[in-house]
Amino acid sequence: MDFSSMSRGQITMMGSGFCVLASMHFTVQLLSQHLFYWKNPKEQKAIIIIILMAPLYAIVSFVGLLDIQGSKVFFTFLESVKECYEALVIAKFIALMYSYLNISISKNIVPDGIKGREIHHSFPMTLFQPHTVRLDHHTLKLLKYWTWQFVIIRPVCSILMITLQLLGFYPSWLSWTFTIILNISVSLALYSLVVFYHVFAKELAPHKPLAKFLCIKGIVFFCFWQGIVLDLLVETGIIRSHHFWLDVEHIEEAIQNVLVCLEMVCFSVIQQYAYHASPYSGDVETKLFNRKKNE
Repeated sequence: MDFSSMSRGQITMMGSGFCVLASMHFTVQLLSQHLFYWKNPKEQKAIIIIILMAPLYAIVSFVGLLDIQGSKVFFTFLESVKECYEALVIAKFIALMYSYLNISISKNIVPDGIKGREIHHSFPMTLFQPHTVRLDHHTLKLLKYWTWQFVIIRPVCSILMITLQLLGFYPSWLSWTFTIILNISVSLALYSLVVFYHVFAKELAPHKPLAKFLCIKGIVFFCFWQGIVLDLLVETGIIRSHHFWLDVEHIEEAIQNVLVCLEMVCFSVIQQYAYHASPYSGDVETKLFNRKKNE
């Protein structure tokens, strides 16, 4: 293949397509391992939904590149697909952590060993909650609600945003209103996960919760702040349009989509470590048994 005869756009599309295939390869590889060692369906179903986040982001971003001149409604729809799935992933992550700890909010099952622990809230949560609270069933339910509110708010906002754009009523102040609501919502959900991690860090340590959480938080926040930086580069004139057929907004979308395709390869590789299947393969159990036997 002669790359010298190809345009920059064609090379970009080919490179992005390769990144999508790479992220799918690593994810399918990990997924097949979990399916092969299908020991704990409740936990592994949640893991499969979580690890599919990286290839989904890559595929949706690649679709955006294929229709680089798409309408604002089209790009809003693509972003909504990613962010609604992100909401599902956050819900599945907290469910996975509850499973590790043998906690069931609906059945009022909270191990006695974790009751009464202190939770220290920081600003701005101290405006609505005491600085220090004791862990009980009510507190755990509250943390769950803080996570699940995003699972509900994200799809509702997406439907409203797309509907209003199709109706031709989408002023800038409304766009900023949705942005503020969604940022507060996702921040509250991620804050509850951070609190949850700090409270149960000792019990969750064997399950590498920090690596698992950083995979999700990394994808969510990296894409978000990357978009903010690109917005600033457009506003300052660093990113400009040199094409009569493509305005600067579409160029910004294209750059964002290319970067996401590249980044999802990295995250799909990191997930190989964070969500590996060895806890269900019997290898970990065998090592623990031999260690106890030698002791």
